[in-house]
Amino acid sequence: MSTLWLTRITPHPASRDARRDLADAVTLHRRLMSLFPDNAGPDPRAALGVLHRIDDAPTGPYVLLQSRHQPDLARLPQHYGQAVTRELNPLLAALRSGAHIHFRCTASPVRKPGATTRALYNLPAVVPLNGAHANEWWQRQADTAGLKVLTLNAQPLDSATGTRGQRGSSDQQRIRHARTRFDGTAAIIDLDLLRTKITEGIGRGKAYGCGLLTIAPSRGAA
Repeated sequence: MSTLWLTRITPHPASRDARRDLADAVTLHRRLMSLFPDNAGPDPRAALGVLHRIDDAPTGPYVLLQSRHQPDLARLPQHYGQAVTRELNPLLAALRSGAHIHFRCTASPVRKPGATTRALYNLPAVVPLNGAHANEWWQRQADTAGLKVLTLNAQPLDSATGTRGQRGSSDQQRIRHARTRFDGTAAIIDLDLLRTKITEGIGRGKAYGCGLLTIAPSRGAA
């Protein structure tokens, strides 16, 4: 497989640029895409394999950025924060079928009712899921990622929101993706499926901080 890069960006609390990016999913998406070449085709995020999410640490929030192209961290604004990049391939190469791992994924669990059901119950085209329904959604996603879930903790998060298009123009569009963070342990059933899902991401809202699946070995497990 091609090289995968994982970058951790720890924004400086005093950076106005960083605070603005963390508060708006569309602005953060643009910031992260600015770290890559601008000639990547009609869907540069997918072409470059760019996925990200915001995680929390005792010292504050940070951004995890995964990509198939090494980002140019020099393109970040001055005093934006600290950033470090490493290759993910050694971790992926060391995976073995049957091994136990820890996983984390902030995703947007939804269902899409059919036209008849939407009309009957006056439902939107996309219905966010929560509680047991979100857990069931994740179980299905894990199956398609070649994982057998052993333990699961699901935590609802604030929605990822922002505004696409020129503000005040006719093409302005407000985006909103409901988010749940899924943490737990799992056994690897299919290595190829797992590597594919790590590379491609899971579910909707990949441009706006959803779908990045990260894993780590589970110590003392099989």
